[in-house]
Amino acid sequence: MDIEGVGFYEIAQKYPDRPAVLAPGVPVSYGGLHAEVNRLSNSLEGLGLRPGDALATVLGNRPEFLTVMLAALQSGLYFVPVSRHLTTPEIAHILADSGARAVVTESAFADAVSGAADEAGIPAEGRVSAGPADGYRSMAGLCATGSAEPPGKRRTGSIMLYTSGTTGRPKGVRRPLLDIAPETVAGVMRRTLMRHLGLEPGDDEVHLVVGPLYHAAPCVHALMSLHLGHAVVIASRFRPEHTLELIQRHGVTNTVMVPTMFHRMLALPDEVRARYDVSSLRRVYHTAAPVPVETKTRMLDWWGPVLYEYYGSTESGPVVLAGPEEWLARPGTVGRPVDGVQIKILDAEGRALPAGETGLIHANGHLGFEYHGDPAKTAATMHDGFYTAGDLGHLDKDGWLYMSDRRTDLIISGGVNIYPAEIESVLLQHPAVADAAVIGVPDDDRGQVAVAVVEPAEGAHPGDGLAAALLAHCEPRLAKPKHPRRVEFRASLPRTPSGKLSRLRVRDDYLHGFPD
Repeated sequence: MDIEGVGFYEIAQKYPDRPAVLAPGVPVSYGGLHAEVNRLSNSLEGLGLRPGDALATVLGNRPEFLTVMLAALQSGLYFVPVSRHLTTPEIAHILADSGARAVVTESAFADAVSGAADEAGIPAEGRVSAGPADGYRSMAGLCATGSAEPPGKRRTGSIMLYTSGTTGRPKGVRRPLLDIAPETVAGVMRRTLMRHLGLEPGDDEVHLVVGPLYHAAPCVHALMSLHLGHAVVIASRFRPEHTLELIQRHGVTNTVMVPTMFHRMLALPDEVRARYDVSSLRRVYHTAAPVPVETKTRMLDWWGPVLYEYYGSTESGPVVLAGPEEWLARPGTVGRPVDGVQIKILDAEGRALPAGETGLIHANGHLGFEYHGDPAKTAATMHDGFYTAGDLGHLDKDGWLYMSDRRTDLIISGGVNIYPAEIESVLLQHPAVADAAVIGVPDDDRGQVAVAVVEPAEGAHPGDGLAAALLAHCEPRLAKPKHPRRVEFRASLPRTPSGKLSRLRVRDDYLHGFPD
């Protein structure tokens, strides 16, 4: 079957019986998914949405996520996927900041989203649920009102993912909308990502989603798979043995993971790992966090030469890639620049550094973006057309990139970005806290975990009771992945000569001056 078309929409029209979503639930064909996408697209005007508006989701991993995304991307909308783990105030911030005119959620998150939608000013007609929920329109009922034919006026939309800087306030990564057909953008995406990552169309290709779809890599890989004509299997969440079972049952050929998933699958008993046939795998991409050399070596011994590592960001997309043979020849590298991308290592003053010297990683070749509503932040990340995420690394003499650390303050725990300033601002709201520093400390399973080091207020009594009270204080204010794993107390916290809190000294003292 020739699927050298230009993406999902055309493949669905040419080959409607082609499998699109194999699981969960009853398998869905490309034609069936396309019809549902069109029904939703034709109903969006009734939600008050017009081209250029934002449509948000607060959904778990389920097929409806793909339906909403594909509808937004052929309706000239910004598609804003929001983490289902966020609290009501955190969801409200993203809904308000993005200017979302409508939000699609599901029963499990409906209460939290209701409060957020109230705060963000989303009207009742703009609230839709994929399951039963008071105060929401039924997504199935909404789709039933629309035609299964493609909308009369189609124009491309864009995914606007939210990512935080060290200030801790999430910012939307926004790209300009173009008045062109979505097939045109799909064709560009196919050509560039196929060239960069090596994925190709194929009648037997099956993509597995195990990471949260609201994250950049799982979201983009799922979309790319549909543009390439792959079948998609969606896991509601990552479970080590269940993941192996899905690979075997559906003959999964490609997926994207984070190193924590490798740790947890390797921790399974040998007899459990041996129970499953994973020989169908051809390309397993991993990103989001550094992976220990030993962990990756063990995965290659188990799964064979199928691991492809890339480094990039929501803003830049993948900028370097290392295939399995290349990595084995240079253990620890995160890759060499993909076609069309240049990497520079610059010092703090913007001067280029020679091979072997560590500095800020900068890359060009990215799609133009801005941080929504924050031109100063956008400008601060750019240097002569090269973007930096603030990560540190060096190039060897052959141009291979090695990372020495992530952003100075950023904590990456199980592939999830945790921003210390956001947690510190919550802790400082507690009357028993005079000062607080949140640091990342090494963890064999998650890579890093967040630890809060607190200077108690006068009259407060440090100890287990206060630690429990501070964690309870975080509960309604921060998503669970952001909660500190440990609270430590110090009589005072170190500061720089200018009076700024020195997280570097706090971390060094914690790791070297005090017992874990």
